Amino acid sequence: MQTATQPKVIIFTTPTCSFCNAAKRYFREKNIRFTEVDVSRDQKAAQDMVRRTGQMGVPVILINNRPIVGFDRPKINEMLNIK
Repeated sequence: MQTATQPKVIIFTTPTCSFCNAAKRYFREKNIRFTEVDVSRDQKAAQDMVRRTGQMGVPVILINNRPIVGFDRPKINEMLNIK
């Protein structure tokens, strides 16, 4: 039997971002592994996020390097195949 591998999920956040916290909570509820990058502490990551998306705001979620700006639950569900 083959197990499906989860897409790579990276979330760019700041400690005070309520939508970031909601997105992380949602990933935990759905047992989605993710890597968190705090752009308030990592200037290079912040520049990378802006370069990839043109966005200064967080959260920015990368799923297999495809960006989602904001906590867009329908788009997250679609890209992760969550029902």
